[in-house]
Amino acid sequence: MSRAPKPRPRPSKAASASEKGGARIHEHVLENGLRVLLAERHLDPVVAVMLWYKAGARNETEKEAGVSHFLEHMMFKGSGRYGKGAIDRLTTTLGGTNNAFTSADHTAYWFEFASDRWESALEVEADRMRALLLEPAEFEAEKQVVLEELAQGEDDPWRVLSQEVQNALFPRHPYRRPVIGYTDTLKALRVEEMRDYYRRFYHPGNAVLVVCGDIEPARALETVRKHLGTIPAGQPYAEADAFRAPPDAPRGEQRLVLRWDDAARRLCIAWPTTPIGTDDDCILDLVSTLLTGGRLSRLYRRLVIEERCATSVSTHNDTRVETGAFWLFAECAQGSSPERLERVIEEEFERLARKPVSRAELARAKRIIAAGEAHEAESVSDLAEDIGEFAIDADWRLALRTLERIERTQAEEVRSVAARLLGPARRVVGWCLPQETRARVAKGRRK
Repeated sequence: MSRAPKPRPRPSKAASASEKGGARIHEHVLENGLRVLLAERHLDPVVAVMLWYKAGARNETEKEAGVSHFLEHMMFKGSGRYGKGAIDRLTTTLGGTNNAFTSADHTAYWFEFASDRWESALEVEADRMRALLLEPAEFEAEKQVVLEELAQGEDDPWRVLSQEVQNALFPRHPYRRPVIGYTDTLKALRVEEMRDYYRRFYHPGNAVLVVCGDIEPARALETVRKHLGTIPAGQPYAEADAFRAPPDAPRGEQRLVLRWDDAARRLCIAWPTTPIGTDDDCILDLVSTLLTGGRLSRLYRRLVIEERCATSVSTHNDTRVETGAFWLFAECAQGSSPERLERVIEEEFERLARKPVSRAELARAKRIIAAGEAHEAESVSDLAEDIGEFAIDADWRLALRTLERIERTQAEEVRSVAARLLGPARRVVGWCLPQETRARVAKGRRK
């Protein structure tokens, strides 16, 4: 019996072509909804392939907490064509590398191969997108691996402290939860529940594919169509996504203290900020660099070098899809008090919010960020990650505009953002102190 010919997909729409890091970027949307970004750069005979799913801890229900990260593990544990371990063996045989990661907002899988071998990455991704096995025995075995990973994190005081601060920062929103989940939710998770989550989110209509490096765009697009273009789109994201409350407004300063069985005095402060890709996001990158970007930065110079009240200090601008956080971590030096360390930090934040930084200081911070951007663009995998993260969380074109937005930022904008977002009334202050310490740094709950 003859079969009717399969309908040929209509040509995809190419929305635009732009450049970043020497790569010319072309966007296409296939008929099944898969967004494809082809970044053509011929500096090296290497290609990075990254597949992103809009499925992270934010998309989980309370009962599913940790399923996104657990599923990332299971994507390497057997599909229709590739049994357990086969993906890693294939990658090694072809001389490439692979990995994956999960965040609050997405999960991503990447390969890097020589430019004559990258099609193998699409073969793998197509197979595990539509034919992941999720065998019960393998599911239970890998669950123990994830639980052990979680247990190791509970032995890290910095991780425990930052998680407690995050709980206070986002009291109702899923951003409060650790990406890895909780012991009780992971133990109770059934393979059928993971399979349901996989069906809801792991399909072309909820994915972005980035192919970056030594490619010919037209041929690369046909190769992508060949392997991924006939997979059905799946359930619309709006129907698949879990309900969640919007992020809470700050409720005034909150403080907490943990106790740990060592001599260190650790400080973590966090402020709720802004979603990814906003003007404030770019300016907060500058704020972080001004405060802790190198030995000449404000906080490092004063806390570590001049006053020696801290042995280390760092800040991090952590913006996400629905909101963000600005983090500060510092360890109190022996011979100095936690009160003194916190007082000096507060003085520096007040100074930043009160008086615009000098032209020279701002120019230095901009140079540091520009150098970091240039360094990351040297690798096709880093370039693919930068483009893909903006694509899945916001708009990939923001990856092209970020540096330009930072370059035109004025000192008054920095001062204004610091005053508006990083004041004491919006922060959560967390201390991790030795068991025997009788400190007066917190009036809030104790653990």
